[in-house]
Amino acid sequence: MVFVLTVDQRSSQSTADAVPELLTTLNRRPRRTGLLRKFERTAGDEVQGVLSEARATIDVIVQLLRADRWYIGLGIGPVDEPLPRSTRAGSGPAFVHAREAVTRAKSSQHNVNVIGSDPHSAEQVETVLWLMASVLRRRSERGWAVADLLGEGLTRREIGVKLGISQSAVTQRAQAAGFVEEQRGRVLAVELLEQGTAA
Repeated sequence: MVFVLTVDQRSSQSTADAVPELLTTLNRRPRRTGLLRKFERTAGDEVQGVLSEARATIDVIVQLLRADRWYIGLGIGPVDEPLPRSTRAGSGPAFVHAREAVTRAKSSQHNVNVIGSDPHSAEQVETVLWLMASVLRRRSERGWAVADLLGEGLTRREIGVKLGISQSAVTQRAQAAGFVEEQRGRVLAVELLEQGTAA
């Protein structure tokens, strides 16, 4: 079982092409862990990548949700082996699922959908991602600043010094940003993906 992400730019006819910047970010060196085949433009404003690790997959999805300009389709399942060098040439159920998922995402208010060989498991992961999307969509720039530093492992005191605010202000911003909710969501989504692929 692998994870195929198919991502399509929203409002691409009225906005600049964001694909080159996205590809640079997603394929940045050092090589992203768990990336079986790098993200490539497949057609128009769409990109696709293949990952082997649940945590790396969720990290990419959160990154895409943060940008708030992409439809995200996650396909879970087997792929035809051996995988070709080019992502565009890949085939198999996971690729089919990802294609269907990104199509569904275009009519979903959360812009992310999950389809897998185990429909129940896929729906569970999708539910967690929808909840996370709701949290991230409300996060302000100040909230992201605190969340990013907490994610790097800085203490609230260190963050306060860095941002020039009190520790209590750091705590308030973290709470408003839903930092704990996001972290728990990440853990749960990873566990569900790993359980689904192990079944």
